Amino acid sequence: MTTKGLVAVFVGGLAVGCADQGASQPGSVEPAPVEVAEAVAAPSVAVTEQGIRFPADYLSLHNYLSLDRTQNPDQIIRLFANDTALAGPAEEGGLAFGSVLVAEVYKAKLDEDGEVVTSALGRRMRDKLALIAVMEKRQEFSGTHAAALANGHWEFAAFTPDGAVADKNLDTCRACHAPLGATDHLFSIEHLAQR
Repeated sequence: MTTKGLVAVFVGGLAVGCADQGASQPGSVEPAPVEVAEAVAAPSVAVTEQGIRFPADYLSLHNYLSLDRTQNPDQIIRLFANDTALAGPAEEGGLAFGSVLVAEVYKAKLDEDGEVVTSALGRRMRDKLALIAVMEKRQEFSGTHAAALANGHWEFAAFTPDGAVADKNLDTCRACHAPLGATDHLFSIEHLAQR
């Protein structure tokens, strides 16, 4: 990937918070659904105000975690990371500049009564891809937000499945990740460190 570094912003659906990265599901590395491959097949040049580009080649990254989002009971998330992020935290505890994580956020399938459909394993069944969310870690991102929204050197972005910048209030993401300073503002850092 040619971008400087992205990390999953756990945004989804309409107005969503961030995801709790609980235990990984067995066999969590899955092939990309057809609609994902079709959605990202065409190159995109969408760029956010902060300079974060849509990661059109994110499917070439490592799918390191797939799970039901605990803070969003109607969503499923698949997380991807570049080699820099997969190296895990450095001695000082944070990921290196240039770390990349990308999140595919799916709506869960609903039955005719509007209830979430689950598999025999008790896991939510994926419906359509709702959002591709990213975070990017750059040195220049430090100090760009108020203390309650500060996430060290991380910045957030959200894109529609076709690669356009999504109309999302990213302060929801920033506020959810801000208290996680001990884990470099990430819910899934322990999964990266094990790689």
